[in-house]
Amino acid sequence: MKIFCVGRNYSEHAKELNNELPAEPVIFLKPKSALLLPNTPFYYPQFTNELHYEAELVLHISKNGKYIEEAQASKYYDNITVGIDFTARDVQRELQKKSLPWEKAKAWDNSALLGKWQLTTKELLQKSIEFSLQVNNQPVQNGNSSNMIFSFDQIVAEISQYFALNIGDLIYTGTPSGVGECVVGDVLSGYLGTEQVFKIEIK
Repeated sequence: MKIFCVGRNYSEHAKELNNELPAEPVIFLKPKSALLLPNTPFYYPQFTNELHYEAELVLHISKNGKYIEEAQASKYYDNITVGIDFTARDVQRELQKKSLPWEKAKAWDNSALLGKWQLTTKELLQKSIEFSLQVNNQPVQNGNSSNMIFSFDQIVAEISQYFALNIGDLIYTGTPSGVGECVVGDVLSGYLGTEQVFKIEIK
């Protein structure tokens, strides 16, 4: 199982981190060990002093494929949820200064949180999909799929030009503005529309 992540897919988020808007999807990967399994506690990593949350819409791949056309891409995913791409921001900053890869800041064990799945019906995909994150019951991120620079189908098509997509793969489709720091004791709650799909405490 592969975890694909899309960076800088919301213009306001790119601006808040002083990044240029991409001309094509920015793709990076997390290993299977990055997935925080259900009913597993999340512990603040020892190697960072600046842990950030990044809430994202996540797609579940339901069909094997490669070189997928954008017009056919929606046939390759069947569920959606909200997840968190946890980021060691201080580590990422130092790596970027040296033009080094991001893995130590992004791909560590349990850095990918996943909420409860919801079916991606045709009716759902025809609408703008809203999602949000609360920290200690206070809203911190609000996103809408209509504000993505690259759509679900564009992302799936782009990834498949370089990597075979397999059943069970996950795609984190990018985070909106409002990313921020979380500390031990914080409780993070994710919502797909009005439905809570995850709740977790930083330990």
